[in-house]
Amino acid sequence: MTHAIASIAALLFCGISANASAQTYPIKPIRLVVGFAPGGAADTVARSVGEALGRELGQPIVIENRAGAGSSIAAENVARSAPDGYSLLIASPSSISVNPALNPKLNYRPQDLLPITKITASPLLIVVNPATGITSVKELIAADKKSPGKLNFASAGSGSAPHLGGALFNQVAGTRMVNIPYKGGAPAVASVIAGDTQVIFATPPSVITMIKASRLRALAVTSRDRSPLMPEIPGMAEVGLPEYSISFWYGFFVPLGTPPDIVKRLFEATTVAMGQPQVKEVLAREGTEVTLSRSPEEFAAFLTEDSKFWARLAKESGATID
Repeated sequence: MTHAIASIAALLFCGISANASAQTYPIKPIRLVVGFAPGGAADTVARSVGEALGRELGQPIVIENRAGAGSSIAAENVARSAPDGYSLLIASPSSISVNPALNPKLNYRPQDLLPITKITASPLLIVVNPATGITSVKELIAADKKSPGKLNFASAGSGSAPHLGGALFNQVAGTRMVNIPYKGGAPAVASVIAGDTQVIFATPPSVITMIKASRLRALAVTSRDRSPLMPEIPGMAEVGLPEYSISFWYGFFVPLGTPPDIVKRLFEATTVAMGQPQVKEVLAREGTEVTLSRSPEEFAAFLTEDSKFWARLAKESGATID
């Protein structure tokens, strides 16, 4: 009887402790880990959202860039962190779907990360250095077929969305452009501006400013139709490749084992933060749309289907982890 009473008391204590922990969370700053270098799309989105999310949670959001290995370093860092809600990962299909498909020896599994919510979605932009003289997708295809393999396209690393966007374009258009991987979107874009590479299938936040300054030229968005956020740029159906379409997303994840109440708190705080007009306006100027999941469970179900597309494309591209 004494043992039974002690067991019940222990369970009640644990329940009270967990509830108290959820009620007091957070009591210190939260790390938001980005798998790419500063200045790229993931970093831009993280910093756009971080301030509003920090206000909602009542604690600062500290951006921590851990670039390399196609964002695997950042994903592993968060997956191996304490499941207490103080380590948050902003991830794209690269670390959740692509890298595990390419490298079964990764030091983390997608299951080691709990999904919170999708936060943004966007097509890519097909962009060239104006010095190439290329002004349309048709001219891009013609230039490549005239000198196969001469055109290089920059990417944010092997297996990144810009890499797979270019690989899919090669498949659909019959081109042979060569992928040149960099450690993030910012250095990849810089290589196109410098003329070291000629083309990039870019995330909009990484190139919008340079397009407006005429230092880069946008040929098309990679969605079938024009994007309402970038209505001046044609879609793929308009440029003669209706069968080519690719878009990407960013979402929040925490380590497996994070208490459900903390997951719920992060989901609710992110929903409020991303719904603020100033956050939507900032991201819209970057060509990125706020796209929230209705629950962590819905995001998990989305990932199950979405991973099939990215894993197949990654394997067909012949990509390897840098």
